[in-house]
Amino acid sequence: MKVVLFCGGLGTRLREHSDTIPKPLVNIGIRPIVWHLMRYYAHYGHKDFVLALGYRGDLIREYFLNYNECVSNDFVMSEGGKKIELLKSDIQDWRITFVDTGLHANIGQRLLRVREHLQGEESFMANYADGLTDLPLDQHIEQFRESGSVASFIAVRTSQSFHCVQANDDGLVTGFGQIGDAEFWINAGFFCFRKEIFDYVEEGDELVEKPFQRLIAKNKLHVNRYRGFWQQMDTFKEKITYDRMAAQGNCPWMVWR
Repeated sequence: MKVVLFCGGLGTRLREHSDTIPKPLVNIGIRPIVWHLMRYYAHYGHKDFVLALGYRGDLIREYFLNYNECVSNDFVMSEGGKKIELLKSDIQDWRITFVDTGLHANIGQRLLRVREHLQGEESFMANYADGLTDLPLDQHIEQFRESGSVASFIAVRTSQSFHCVQANDDGLVTGFGQIGDAEFWINAGFFCFRKEIFDYVEEGDELVEKPFQRLIAKNKLHVNRYRGFWQQMDTFKEKITYDRMAAQGNCPWMVWR
């Protein structure tokens, strides 16, 4: 399955970094969060990526154009540095499509603008590219396929109150964007879509507002409640949390290790 990563937002709540670089390029350790996310998908065999670019998309292009495998892989150097032998590789077998989807486009518009790069795909995945998890992805995909839904996403337990989800015991979503109980199940931004999702998204739509309401009305939206590790990086405080975890070697999202 192809993976669409929404990499075009302004990242205004991570201002200390996003004034100069786009949020997907903010580092966790020696690699940016978008690399960690792509490495996660690649671990499960999904190595065909479509990057929906916007704000400072040029820097994301340059990062991969100038990618140095030696930074995060063991290697042997000989002949005074003239010969480098990698002992393992990160991205050699990845395929990455870079698409400019506009500076001010919302997520729904960005999805529509990469549609041509998803031709022939019966289903695909998508992600906000600002959070990481240790979710068993193969199980999530299998649940999505068995559900018969057009769209599925993971929801996590949190005290935050945005993109709140209500669903029955089978995971069929009955309400979205509403405030729930003392703790909330919220959209964590890890999506599976069938190609029919484009029948529910109109020009100008934000992805999880009107399109998701249309899916709910047709009983075509499912959720996978996940209680394992998930952490977004939307604020400077959350960036510091990730830095501390990386420094301590406490990196549950690194399922490839």
